[in-house]
Amino acid sequence: MEKEMIVGKELTVVLALATLISAFGSSFQYGYNVAVVNSPAPDMQKFYSSVYESRNETLTDSVQTLLWSLTVSMYPLGGFFGSLMVAPLVNSFGRKGTLLFNNIFSIVPAVMMGISEVVNSFEIIIVARVIIGICAGLSSNVVPMYLGELAPKNLRGAIGIVPQLFITVGILTAQVFGIRNILGNAEGWPIMLALTGIPAVLELLLLPFFPESPRYMLIQKGDEKNARTGLQRLRGWQDVEEELKEMRVEEQSEKAEGQLSVLKLLTLRSLRWQLISIIIMNMGQQLSGVNAIYYYADSIFGTAGVKENDIQYVTVGTGTVNVLMTLAAVFIVEASGRKLLLLIGFGICCGACVILTVALSLQDTLHWMPYVSIACVIIYVIGHAIGPSPIPTVITNEVFRQSSRPAAFMVAGSVHWLSNFTVGLVFPFIVKGLGAYGFIIFAFICLVTLIYIWVVIPETKNTTFLEISKLFAKRNGVEILVDRIRSRGVLAISLEIRFKVPWQRCWQRNHFLFFFFYVFLLMLLFFFQYMQ
Repeated sequence: MEKEMIVGKELTVVLALATLISAFGSSFQYGYNVAVVNSPAPDMQKFYSSVYESRNETLTDSVQTLLWSLTVSMYPLGGFFGSLMVAPLVNSFGRKGTLLFNNIFSIVPAVMMGISEVVNSFEIIIVARVIIGICAGLSSNVVPMYLGELAPKNLRGAIGIVPQLFITVGILTAQVFGIRNILGNAEGWPIMLALTGIPAVLELLLLPFFPESPRYMLIQKGDEKNARTGLQRLRGWQDVEEELKEMRVEEQSEKAEGQLSVLKLLTLRSLRWQLISIIIMNMGQQLSGVNAIYYYADSIFGTAGVKENDIQYVTVGTGTVNVLMTLAAVFIVEASGRKLLLLIGFGICCGACVILTVALSLQDTLHWMPYVSIACVIIYVIGHAIGPSPIPTVITNEVFRQSSRPAAFMVAGSVHWLSNFTVGLVFPFIVKGLGAYGFIIFAFICLVTLIYIWVVIPETKNTTFLEISKLFAKRNGVEILVDRIRSRGVLAISLEIRFKVPWQRCWQRNHFLFFFFYVFLLMLLFFFQYMQ
């Protein structure tokens, strides 16, 4: 019996291949398209000018800046709209079905960007960036959901980080292809943009041979036969009754509760702190300054004496560090836990931002300060890669049950992409108004997020979805009643949730958490008003 339990928890070939194919076909595209326009930007802007000239028009600097801003910012904006489509699609088509559906549409913008130079149109690039952003918004939420439901509880954290690993691999691949001697030149950039379609084609061809989420099949479709078959293939073992039993426990709750809409999720008391937590973590992830660090990186390297032609190779080196540290997180997350990695990661990012502010302020005074700046960039990348980047999606998948998970990912994804878009929009104004001192804002956001995680987020490693629900029940001021259903011989969660404490007492217990949360939001509102 002990051998059976060990086998059931091993990483099988089917589970490993399903993870790699879905992450490469979808998450890789997300990362690739984040960085693909960075290196060839000068050549693409020249193409924009040539298109204007061919139309007997003159492209002014302000219009060119606007067009390039649209080219870059339409991607995260598309990601925001893609996130809004997550819940209806995964509930209708399933997790695997949504990924396949998404890949069909991922091929279209790849072709559009590839032929943009031939048809002499920059507009087609901007439209394609919106579409590929929508596809990325979908995949960035559906892949973690799919893999989280495929994995056994002892591998859920490690497998949940794999999508983020492939995002970093995608970024690194775009950086390598962007080297001027490869594709980052006037002749190669259309090919470079079109290559995003290759992973989509491969996933479209290979993923149909792998199982749909057993949890989706059993709980939402009521198809126990296919759920059992899929689970047996994923575990490499015939006896999966224990895992099916745990799913049936959740199924009893789901039948009466039904699928939660976003509106109901926002108003449901029993999920209040789970919802606040994923919002805080996703805002903290994007507003912690990760994009700002990459924005500043080239100028930091140049100030330190790195030759202009060599900066591209140093950037690739930074991308390599990002990949290696995310890979390290895959192997240590089940031993260290999710919470510790988040605390360490945000702590490192906070410290790096503070020291970087000092270093950038003194780099003209002390000749060795630019090297401190380079060290801060690398240390920040390490900190973000081990915690803030990969862990929020893992926790989002774990703290919600089947009925609320699609709506939760929709909220988390929307916050993620909207925060991403906001940073891209306002960061140039931060640089103009505050210069290096803008990183103090990011340090403060890292600190607030760290405090919240330390106080509120429980450790979720090696626990079932039901056990995690019970961890949050006390903080939400509710009690989950568990009854014996004799006819089925399994446990089921009663939908009658008893409120253990009135709202006033709950507020008194957690008033300092609300204080940090509202200070966080007020700071953002004040900042945006100031920038206007």
